[in-house]
Amino acid sequence: MGTLIYLLSEHPAIVSFRWSHAHSWGSTWSFLFTSIAAYITLSVFLHFVLLLFRRRRPVPLGPIPAIHSLSMVLISVVIFFGILFSAAAEIRDTRWFWRRSKTPFQWLLCFPLGTRPSGRVFFWSYVFYLSRFLHLLRTFFTILRRRKLTFFQLFNQSIMICMSFLWLEFSQSFQVIGILLTTLIYSVVYGYRFWTAIGLPSACFPFVINCQIVLLSCNLVCHIGVLLLHFMKGGCNGIGAWVFNSVLNGAILLFFLNFYVRVHLRKRKTVAVRDENSTFHSCSALETRKDMEQIKDKDL
Repeated sequence: MGTLIYLLSEHPAIVSFRWSHAHSWGSTWSFLFTSIAAYITLSVFLHFVLLLFRRRRPVPLGPIPAIHSLSMVLISVVIFFGILFSAAAEIRDTRWFWRRSKTPFQWLLCFPLGTRPSGRVFFWSYVFYLSRFLHLLRTFFTILRRRKLTFFQLFNQSIMICMSFLWLEFSQSFQVIGILLTTLIYSVVYGYRFWTAIGLPSACFPFVINCQIVLLSCNLVCHIGVLLLHFMKGGCNGIGAWVFNSVLNGAILLFFLNFYVRVHLRKRKTVAVRDENSTFHSCSALETRKDMEQIKDKDL
């Protein structure tokens, strides 16, 4: 256990990390905008190429999606424990500076003014930022499997990269809790995707969508906590980036809730009709093929 804690929070490369445009790969604004533009362009291009050739059958991907899901599980677990141990170490080392104004939990939500993007926590925030680019492969898997490419999918993935960048660039408060919640949910979601990718049975309800709603709801609650601490405890670092983050999280949450309610109402109507006709229906929360396709389009 001591070796694990050392490797995840006390290694010199982690302790001495500093977010720098000169030394950190992918740390410039030009890289951020170029990578997002390239992702959107390549996704749209691949989508239209498949439409042009009118390929109706899915492109065989073999074990690649399962390998990707398993890799994301391992990466998410490592980041989760890395930032957990690092946050505990940072609280231990810096508590003398802020303990009169904040509790450890308040520090997790609200960094003191003047916090710089260096040290253990920001090292794992940087690793999380880089891992966001691996998540983009999900979009290409979706396209190659001939599912519909949606604006929301491109928007959600692009915004997540942008928000991860802003966490580092402005030493934004809330990011520790945000990364802990996100990596925890991702480890569960990608574990489920690996489970289904190797041919095991799927859940009888929209598992991924429910996880997304739980994540966004927890984020929204934490954002309210940051707002209260900002006005009650003398300010939180990176509040401008936090406002941008909050607006986007709220918009995405409303979108998912609206989608979830529509699917749930359609399901209830389908069940009612089948009950009237005395026909058998499955336990799945997605009673129609159209519902299944809609759920698949809403990806983390």
